Amino acid sequence: MRRILPHSLAILLMLSFAQLTTAQSRNDKNDKNDKNDKKEITIADIWKDKTFTEENVSGLRSMKDGIHYTIIEDKGSGNQLSKYSYEDGKFVEALILPSDVVYQGEKLKMEAYEFSADESKVLIATEVEKIYRRSSMAFFYILDLQSKQLTPLNTDDKQMYADFSPAGSKVAYVLNNNLFYKDLETDELIQITDDGEKNRIINGASDWVYEEELRLSQAFKWSPEGDFIAFYRFDESQVKLWNMKIYNNLYPEQEQFKYPKAGEQNSKVEIRIYNLKRDKHQAASIDPEYEYITGIEWNKGSGELAVISSNRHQNEVKVSLVDPKKLRSRVIHTEVSDTYIEMPFDIHFLNDGKEFIVISEKDGYRHFYLYNTKARLKKQITEGKFPITEYYGLDAEEKWLYYQAADPNPLERHIFKVNINSGKKVQLSKRKGTNSAKFSKSFDYYLNYHTTANQPKYISLNNNSGKEIRTLKDNKDLNKKLKEYAISQKTFFSFKTSENIELNAWMIKPPNFNDTNVYPVFITIYGGPGYQTVNDSWGGSNYFWHQHLAQQGYIVVSVDMRGSGSRGVDFKKITYKQLGKYETIDLIETAKYMAGLDYVDGDRIGVQGWSYGGYMSSLAILKGADQFKAAIAVAPVTNWRFYDSIYTERYMQTPQENENGYDDNSPINHVEKLKGSYLLIHGTADDNVHFQNTAEMISALVEADKEFDLFIYPDKNHSIYGGNTRYHLYKKMTIFLLNNL
Repeated sequence: MRRILPHSLAILLMLSFAQLTTAQSRNDKNDKNDKNDKKEITIADIWKDKTFTEENVSGLRSMKDGIHYTIIEDKGSGNQLSKYSYEDGKFVEALILPSDVVYQGEKLKMEAYEFSADESKVLIATEVEKIYRRSSMAFFYILDLQSKQLTPLNTDDKQMYADFSPAGSKVAYVLNNNLFYKDLETDELIQITDDGEKNRIINGASDWVYEEELRLSQAFKWSPEGDFIAFYRFDESQVKLWNMKIYNNLYPEQEQFKYPKAGEQNSKVEIRIYNLKRDKHQAASIDPEYEYITGIEWNKGSGELAVISSNRHQNEVKVSLVDPKKLRSRVIHTEVSDTYIEMPFDIHFLNDGKEFIVISEKDGYRHFYLYNTKARLKKQITEGKFPITEYYGLDAEEKWLYYQAADPNPLERHIFKVNINSGKKVQLSKRKGTNSAKFSKSFDYYLNYHTTANQPKYISLNNNSGKEIRTLKDNKDLNKKLKEYAISQKTFFSFKTSENIELNAWMIKPPNFNDTNVYPVFITIYGGPGYQTVNDSWGGSNYFWHQHLAQQGYIVVSVDMRGSGSRGVDFKKITYKQLGKYETIDLIETAKYMAGLDYVDGDRIGVQGWSYGGYMSSLAILKGADQFKAAIAVAPVTNWRFYDSIYTERYMQTPQENENGYDDNSPINHVEKLKGSYLLIHGTADDNVHFQNTAEMISALVEADKEFDLFIYPDKNHSIYGGNTRYHLYKKMTIFLLNNL
């Protein structure tokens, strides 16, 4: 039998051999001799020395011709914007030299950029400052590529979301919660709104919850002719403040922002349309019975604005077409669900403006549907027992839709195109595993990013028939390096629970696995609605941590419980109004299944997760106290009452409507069941899953007189990274497992 190191010996080893670089495997002596001199992966390899850094292709942007791309390159003296050919990868020309980005004698660093529609001008962002997950601010400059004249938008304050008008003659942006535009021909600055105020009114940008849950950051759009700007106006004056301390000075700072929790007041949102000729903006008139406006999209064919709205339960969506001059609207599409509709809900207009495409789960899987603007269904474009997992774009001239789907099975992702008229479907990706794409604007070419569970990225350039033209990155050096280490293959399996539910899972066994021995099991999970951890794709840094744990003698497992994606609406939405219930049942069933295997020590099963996964690992060690010996919860939700309105209510409705659903599966209500070892980890500057979740969990555990371990990372957000943080975090979790599992 393989046994864990005694506590005292583990401590001695960790003190003697710092940073776990030589932590001993719990293999028998005979097993140790079978390693064939393969190296062990260390925590320092992964998080400190970056030994397994993966080659990637990022920052590449298609030009409007679809046969050239641009990329920012560091030339030592500064950043250069270079133009390349897709076909052969050859350098064409330098569009912007470091010497071009100089203002009043000061050399500026080009960190991001955006072309005007005719590509005669470029918006250059410098001193970019991240705010939340998708938002940022920067100083923006306009560079005329022909004259090389560099003009600032505003040198006094940083701006947000600077955006060219369609003709490239104007630039709109947000500053201090107000919307502006600058006329580049007259140098006139126009202030569109004047009521913007922090934590009260936002014009043209998103509030926190819309940014996080509806992927909305820039909240304004130019009309196709550039004569109107449609923008969101958020009135968040009635939303309660969240206070977050930042411990970076003698006296900690207080960061405050509006955060609507489940059942609490949301921002009042409206869409306003600004008429440039009249210098006036008014609210668009749509169905008043809405809670959220999940998106806006101009119909280029008709010049009207589509406003997508939803009720608070997010089970009814309406698409209204608004006349920007008369501001009257008509509903062109309504979608209703017995449970919830995935958000954001997008529509895509065809060139004639008379038809549009939506993605709906109405037949049980996520598919494309074609409607006309008279609210009539024309046809279902795709069908089958698989979901569309990513929309890449529409070649409106050729009538081809490009997309990714979990087809032919939930573990894989492939790239497809389908013809809207004929229904002809073509699979473009050829390699088994997970494929994702980045298409050129003309859809002539795409980058295919391919991985498998045991192979890092292979990136190729392909044409729109799927033919591979050339290899961009093959990670040859990393693949060669992996052969030097004691790497175990990640393998897939499935099993049936006592309720006859088939679950998909993967497993990594110790390098010198011997089925006559018994091993502890470490289960890593997430479990959130529609999410999958079990797919044939590369796991990045966590893959190597799991390999490290396997080298210490653990069997590492992950499972997709009920509620996960790519297996249809019935499998995913069974968790509606009772998050945590069925996922926990399936997680306990997983532990029982593993314990029933001859080579598993059923008394030594542990679990770890982050965010929703931390919620699940907490429920596992409490509701599954007899099956789990140890659990790690990183940044966990411990009561859904503490989380934001849009995400939580989509799956749970409000606490006022569903009190039992919230209480029955909140970890803080089950602390008395704790038997095993439990480690709580959180960052104090987590703007997403607030530290409050861990603070309340601590109070509940103390009140129940339960022992547990705790580690807090000051001023770290939900991702808990920066500097030495990730190395320290993973070392902390590994030590906990060595001592308690």
